[in-house]
Amino acid sequence: MNSEILKLLENDARLTDKQLATMLDRDEAEIKKEIAELEENGTIVGYKTIIDWEKTERESVTAMIDVKLTPQRDKGFDRVAEKIYNYPEVQAVYLMSGAYDLSVLIEGKTMKEVAFFVSQKLSTIDAVTSTATHFVLHKYKDKGMLYDAPEKDERGNFN
Repeated sequence: MNSEILKLLENDARLTDKQLATMLDRDEAEIKKEIAELEENGTIVGYKTIIDWEKTERESVTAMIDVKLTPQRDKGFDRVAEKIYNYPEVQAVYLMSGAYDLSVLIEGKTMKEVAFFVSQKLSTIDAVTSTATHFVLHKYKDKGMLYDAPEKDERGNFN
């Protein structure tokens, strides 16, 4: 039953215990208890609001950086990943299969700031052997949410 609660909360974290209970035809106290357990055991890591920053006055640049590493003895990629994810500009770090070992998602105020991060912080880590930086030009969909999706008319046709 947890997966039903999790899916609903993943799509809309603002749902109340009462709304979830109604949607799942369950007791509100039971829902509240399950959510508390999911938060306690770390299944629910946090709650976030998804914002389209392009519609605000905030200027930012998002980049995805592919990173090749030399794994460390007895630690593999974990120690290097930890060092990278502790930088405040880093939004996400993923261990990847393929040509690169890590994929790092960062956000900066300018392209120059991102370039500084790569040249002065990331590439100076001993285990890093190479990087490839890709700047995000436009978001179409992120975390399951569509950005600037075309509107549909009453018949379901795109305008």
